[in-house]
Order: sequence, then C-alpha cells, then structure tokens
Amino acid sequence: MNRALTVRFHGMAQGELRAARRLASAAEVEEHRFFPLPELRELGDIGTQGRLASLPRTYIPMKNSIYYSVAAAFAEEVGASRVVGGHNSEDMAVFEDTSDQFFSAMQKALRAASPRLREQDFRIWRPLRQMRKVEVVTTASRLGVPLEMTWSCHREGMTHCWECDGCRQRVAAFSQAGVHDPLRG
Repeated sequence: MNRALTVRFHGMAQGELRAARRLASAAEVEEHRFFPLPELRELGDIGTQGRLASLPRTYIPMKNSIYYSVAAAFAEEVGASRVVGGHNSEDMAVFEDTSDQFFSAMQKALRAASPRLREQDFRIWRPLRQMRKVEVVTTASRLGVPLEMTWSCHREGMTHCWECDGCRQRVAAFSQAGVHDPLRG
C-alpha cells in the first residue's frame, strides 16, 4: 500500500498543500495524512541570529529530525518498512540535515527507538540524493511525472510568483534540463 505524509508548518504556502493533494491523487496513494505542526517556523518567520543568519529564510531548525520522526511513527503504526525522501545533492550543500551522515544516524536512532522498526528492517530511502535539480527535472520528465502538478514557490498565491528562490531555482533547473515547464505556459 502506498501512503503519503505531508507535514504542515506555520506559513506553508497553500499551493504546496494543493500540489501534495494532487500528486498523491495522481499516484493513487491509498492514504494521505496531513500532520499539522503550526509552531514549526521558517527562519523568515522567526528572525535570524548568529550562525542561523547565513542560512536561507526557508530553513526550519531541526526540520528533518522532526519530519523523519513523524514519518517513522507513521511507518511503525501502519507496518511500513520504508520512508522515502526527495532530497537532492543541492539540498545537501545547504542543509546539514540532508547529509548522508545525518540520515545514517537518524535511521539508526529510529530503529533503536522501535522494536517494530528494527524487525521490519526500517530504512530511509533518498533516491535523488546524488542528483542535482536539473537531473531531477530530466528524470521526472523522462518518467512522465505530472510536472504541471508540482509546486516550487515559497510565496502564497494560486500561481507561482517566479521571483522567490524556489521559483528561480525551478526556472534554472528546467532551463538547464531543456525541459518545458508546463507551469510557465
């Protein structure tokens, strides 16, 4: 059975939630849970100080520790042995909690916390971890992923703003991949 989990945090763009619903439906996900964490905030919402000042405004402190703990709890509940994350190599260059070292330790900690996860040989899969965004777009296009259902914008609205970091990165990745972005007409 395929399941999906979307963590809803403070200030999350509604477009991202709409995209998650559409993609889960297109993938015929049998159960899609939305887990609200309204107090989880991006740096842009909480301000930056010290070491955090150098991080993107979209950085959420300890995000992947929280997300993957929630995902592991869901996996344990339903008897799943795998959790799949979509981090790419460019994420690893910016966010420490997307590194191989982090995920190795996280997987070990989650297994240590649950006899059921140990029995199921629980694993966190990150199939895109060695790909750059341009390679992700190329692969998605080749596999027929409904790219018109995806969302990259960090701002609120019914359409992408095409000015924020997420939008600019999307434009660059599609352009470098030589793939038409269906959201750009």
